[in-house]
Amino acid sequence: MKRPARRPPPRSNPPRQPKRAAASRARASRIPLAPDIWLRNHARALLFSLGKLYRNASSSAMTIAVIGIALALPSGLYVLLQNMQSVVGGLDQGVQITVFMKKSVSNDALHKLGDTLDTWPDISKTKTITPTQGLAEFRKYSGFGNTLDALGSNPLPPVIVVYPHVAGSDTPRIATLQRKLERLPEVDQVHLDLAWVQRLYAIVNIAQRAVWVIGGMLAIAVLLVVGNTIRLDILNRREEIEVAKLIGATDAFIRRPFLYGGFWLGLLGGLLALILVELAIGLLAGPVAHLSGLYASHFALSSLDGAASLRLLALSVLLGLAGSWLAVGRHLREIEPS
Repeated sequence: MKRPARRPPPRSNPPRQPKRAAASRARASRIPLAPDIWLRNHARALLFSLGKLYRNASSSAMTIAVIGIALALPSGLYVLLQNMQSVVGGLDQGVQITVFMKKSVSNDALHKLGDTLDTWPDISKTKTITPTQGLAEFRKYSGFGNTLDALGSNPLPPVIVVYPHVAGSDTPRIATLQRKLERLPEVDQVHLDLAWVQRLYAIVNIAQRAVWVIGGMLAIAVLLVVGNTIRLDILNRREEIEVAKLIGATDAFIRRPFLYGGFWLGLLGGLLALILVELAIGLLAGPVAHLSGLYASHFALSSLDGAASLRLLALSVLLGLAGSWLAVGRHLREIEPS
């Protein structure tokens, strides 16, 4: 009786298509591209992403508007804060120390001391006021001329008005200068009022901190807006991505158009923010100029300069790229052909 022939062992099944596609993508990612081909691929992805925004003009316009408004708010506050700081910097010239001399100090000694104080490094300039000059100014601006005529002698002491060379925000140095003046033997009393300067700079510091906090929160909002827009785009093109992976497309090739999409959203949103800031400055320039004229001042609102505008555009582009990168990196790994 013949023994049954042994059947050959069953052949192993061929590898599934996704594994071959993944292997081909891995091999393709290790093949270096020529510089012209690399540039051509990036230029194609750049134009393709821009065309996709144009084909979905309504949704793209709403996303760009949200980004532009979110960036325009802290940018406008930054411009207003810069203008406020310029006004405060002008008020530094009003910071002065009034040095009341002893009545026994002669006019020659008064002028000599003023010349000496002019050489101090922390003093910008001085103004000497003799008792006769002080009485004439008081008579001119007080309206009590008849009362002054009844006085038997001039009660006003010699005065030196000191203008510090340091800014009003540097209150420790000004206080140190005040103590040095008080130690002079000819000085009777030194008067310095820095309370209003300290309050003003405290308000400016709070405004600076508020601008940074609001700017950070709105930057996170821009990241979320861009990321959500790219996420929806990835989900809408899920089948297209699966087919591209099946034929061997690398993750970098698939990721590139989405990153450029975030780039265009950030750039266009930044340009819109610049336009909105300029419009706001234009609307406020007239009333501010009128108010400045009422105070006999030539102050005018200044807008973002070239460097600040470039920083805003660079920040908006970085936010767009970061938002798209986070969305693509998270959702692209979840899409694999079955």
